[in-house]
Amino acid sequence: MIKFIWEFHLTDENKLEYMKKLITGVLLSMFCAFTMIAQNGNKSWKAELQEQLQLLGHRNWILVVDEAYPLQSKAAIKTIHTGQEQLTVVADVMQAIDQASHVYPVVFLDKEIDFVPEKEAAGINDYRKNLFKMLKGKDVNKKLHEALIADVDEAAKVFNILVLKTNLTIPYTSVFFRLDCGYWNGEQEKEMRKLMND
Repeated sequence: MIKFIWEFHLTDENKLEYMKKLITGVLLSMFCAFTMIAQNGNKSWKAELQEQLQLLGHRNWILVVDEAYPLQSKAAIKTIHTGQEQLTVVADVMQAIDQASHVYPVVFLDKEIDFVPEKEAAGINDYRKNLFKMLKGKDVNKKLHEALIADVDEAAKVFNILVLKTNLTIPYTSVFFRLDCGYWNGEQEKEMRKLMND
């Protein structure tokens, strides 16, 4: 069919011109496609965090996890491999949340973190010490790892979750940030509900 069109609908004089335009169009399309792929592929995890944080709010989660954290299958859970040290990512996430006026972090850690022995997981003692120092003064809770994964899975039925994977290979070191409203706290909510019941 293409041969037929080529032979009967183009004159000898404009075949070369047609081919030039066709090749130019194909190359231009390929260039645009590769540029878009490169731009999306080169978006840093920090830029993605800032972009997502503008959209996230009360009941969304941001997770900073170790290398073996599972890739969850729900569409609402977006996982990004940062390739960075875990504590660096935790610090950057905390700073980004602190700078966002609309959200407040409630931090959850694996309950198991207090019981992982140094002899079985080299570096856990230093990690714990540095993490706890970093989280001092924050609202920190501990739950069993499987319970936290279940919480995230349940939340993902309705709310988006951002998972930032790091290169840490020490177990039970994931840090879960459940976002709360930055300008309306639980006490204010209780007082308002009391007024509504009166």
